[in-house]
Amino acid sequence: MKKMKLTTKIFVGLAAGILVGLLLQDSPAIANTYIKPVGTLFINLIKMLIVPLVFSSLIVGAASIGDIKTLGRIGGKTLSYYLLTTAFAVTIGLVLSMLLTPGAGLSMPVTETAMQAKSVSLADTFLNIIPKNPLKGLVEGNMLQIIAFALFLGMGATSLPAAQAKPFISFFESLAEIMYKITGFVMSLAPYGVFGLIVPVVASNGTAVLLPLIKVIGAVYVGCLLQMVFVYAVTVNGLSRVSLSEFLKGILPAAATAFSTSSSSGTLPVSIKTIKENFGVSDRIASFVLPLGATINMGGTSLYQGVCAIFIAQVYGIDLSFAQMGTIVLTATLGAIGTAGVPGGGLIMLSIVLSSVGLPLDGLTLIAGIDRILDMARTSINVIGDLAAAIVVGSSEKEIGVVETAQASIADDEQEVSPESMS
Repeated sequence: MKKMKLTTKIFVGLAAGILVGLLLQDSPAIANTYIKPVGTLFINLIKMLIVPLVFSSLIVGAASIGDIKTLGRIGGKTLSYYLLTTAFAVTIGLVLSMLLTPGAGLSMPVTETAMQAKSVSLADTFLNIIPKNPLKGLVEGNMLQIIAFALFLGMGATSLPAAQAKPFISFFESLAEIMYKITGFVMSLAPYGVFGLIVPVVASNGTAVLLPLIKVIGAVYVGCLLQMVFVYAVTVNGLSRVSLSEFLKGILPAAATAFSTSSSSGTLPVSIKTIKENFGVSDRIASFVLPLGATINMGGTSLYQGVCAIFIAQVYGIDLSFAQMGTIVLTATLGAIGTAGVPGGGLIMLSIVLSSVGLPLDGLTLIAGIDRILDMARTSINVIGDLAAAIVVGSSEKEIGVVETAQASIADDEQEVSPESMS
């Protein structure tokens, strides 16, 4: 008998939770007393993962970007493109959520254990990125400070001789792998966690919880479409010789694979084939930009985080300041470097973004059940962003169109040595 996939189990947990919640509408106290603790335990497990997972992953991720120093301008261009487009993506997500207000009509109380949003100025947000005491930042779970400190450690390690840096990097590589394993275990409990969290929500709010979730799905898909056309396609058209129609047509094989598999890494072979055959990007550019993108480029994921963060704030009746929205943009953009290869990475990264502005992690239950639907769209956008970067960087290095050039050269050579030309 074929084993049921985790995403299917989460759907089952969500459906069962909604059904049981509807049955317990007349007795919400039962749901809160006997079922909600299961969901609370799941949230606590996620909280336990956040700091060590982000810290170790970012150090390893930053160390891997050490290639920028040796590859010089190519690495700089690639990283700049990824970070800038990711910032645009999360901004699109924030704006869409504020316009569409998916959380309107659903109100949930902030529990005693949930975090409260703290109002800080924009200047303080930027100043607080650099920790005065990095250990204090780690203990308090200050995500921006943790991200900044980890990036500095990772980049500092790459500046040392390999023999000196290897033990340090190897330790955090091992820690990251351990955290991935623990994350996999925690995510295997997601169906039970979703059930335990959604039952009391539905028992207290009834079917009013369903429409906002549909609006979240719509906001994410619309945002992904905007990111693909107005960020990726436009930058490709403006910074290379590839037209909008050529770009949108050429990316289809990789985008379709990403949509069906929900895996940037799993789509990588198709991405490399697509970028070389459909756009003529050189092997040198493709072999650097695309694997790096599969590791650190999370435009679609960041857009999803922007939508979900505002949605959860609306559901809990929390007004976010401009500075807090800026914090969401920074956390989602910089934190993207450490999210690759983590099972359930979208939800884990969302918990990090919520923590950065003090939003209740209880809101994760509203997203977990529909995460698979959102994952397909955001993974496609992640992969499309990788392809766009390869085209832009390849064009700036005059290493695009080399396939067509080579084929034309071969054809010319064949024509020169043909019997007709020799006669």
